[in-house]
Amino acid sequence: MIEPGTARTLSRLLASEQSARRVPSVTAAIVRSGAVVWSGAAGTLDGRAGGEPATTDTQYRIGSITKTFVAVEIMRLRDEGRLSLGDTIGVHLPAVPFGHVTVAQLMTHTSGLQAETDGQWWERTPGVSWSALLASTPALRLTPGTRFHYSNVGFAVLGELVARLRGVPWHEAVRTGLIEPLGMSRTTSRPVGLAAPGLAVHPFADLVHVEPEHDAGAMAPAGQLWSTSHDLATWAAFLAGATHGVLAPSTLTEMLRPVAINDVPGNAWGGAHALGWQMWNVAGARFAGHGGSMPGFLAGLRVNLSSGDGAVVMANATSGIGPLEANLLDVFSKAEPVVPKPWTADASQAVDLDLVGDWFWGTYRFTVAAGRDHELRLGTPGEGRGAVFRRDGDGWIGVGGYYSGEPLEAERDAKGLPLRLVLASFVFTRTPYETDADIPGGLHPDSWH
Repeated sequence: MIEPGTARTLSRLLASEQSARRVPSVTAAIVRSGAVVWSGAAGTLDGRAGGEPATTDTQYRIGSITKTFVAVEIMRLRDEGRLSLGDTIGVHLPAVPFGHVTVAQLMTHTSGLQAETDGQWWERTPGVSWSALLASTPALRLTPGTRFHYSNVGFAVLGELVARLRGVPWHEAVRTGLIEPLGMSRTTSRPVGLAAPGLAVHPFADLVHVEPEHDAGAMAPAGQLWSTSHDLATWAAFLAGATHGVLAPSTLTEMLRPVAINDVPGNAWGGAHALGWQMWNVAGARFAGHGGSMPGFLAGLRVNLSSGDGAVVMANATSGIGPLEANLLDVFSKAEPVVPKPWTADASQAVDLDLVGDWFWGTYRFTVAAGRDHELRLGTPGEGRGAVFRRDGDGWIGVGGYYSGEPLEAERDAKGLPLRLVLASFVFTRTPYETDADIPGGLHPDSWH
């Protein structure tokens, strides 16, 4: 648990936001090392003095955070060999009129598919069936793969994909594959037990208005789920790496590579989208998570991918709460920074130690260093041509940085000593243009002069 003073500060911040923002009720939690270390609630469910107080077991609709569950289930299907991210959606759903759009484009909001439905405001009206949604002929607004364009309709399509491949409705697949194994017993597709009503607060008076709530039908994968702060904190811990066998750690890492920048012309971009997750880069620290909103509800989930700390917030208001989860996480991390793990020797690095040290690509110097989990690090990954490699048979394969996916081969002399590193047709040698190595293009007869 955290220090009592930190807990009081967080609870005071939550209460202050509920009061200042005029939100009927709000609940939040913070996770560290896979466990809830603080949680709290403020306000009453109906916004009235003396009304039912909010608790950490109160259900709220989490809106678009639902999309992250659908995305994880898509990746589980991919890992099972049931689909490929490069598949065009028409391979699995032949009736869609945009069959050339890929699964990956739908997950990263780069499909170009229209943002909302053609019918009535889908978030406030009863949902329609998949066939009815398809009959409205959803349109492409942009060329697929060319830019970010958030699409709720796109996740309706992905939900139908999950249903077709699992043979059950999308929410049943998510329940049995994700929610139940993670012990999230208070996360459901419709409200169950103690649940907050969706409310709108008048912008110029202290009055509330009840928002309608319906099953969203075919659009439900875009924002249907309900949860509690403790359950959603479990999902934040999952995002931080506590996957408990539900998803391969390498697949989670794959999901958290930014793909599409959310770019507004004239503004510095502040966020990106990965495979189903939102991403933020804040002062050099990388965060992942997702926001959620439906009429009467707001939710937020954010995890610092370096520290593993995460925060979740849910409120029953149509508007009013800003990035409260980010503020809570910032206060917590400053009050109780993560204690660095002690350095220990790592026997996994005792592999190809004769490859470490300085290597030259032309006259550029790169340092090769051994990393944990049998990795080799070439230069600084993410800077220039820096990259990370993992063992792949007799060679290595790039898993991060400029040379991701590219093979690396170490060529040795008659004594077995490494003479050249060959990477994507480029050659690295121990000294610049080493005379004993075969240098593409040859060496000038005057050598260095």
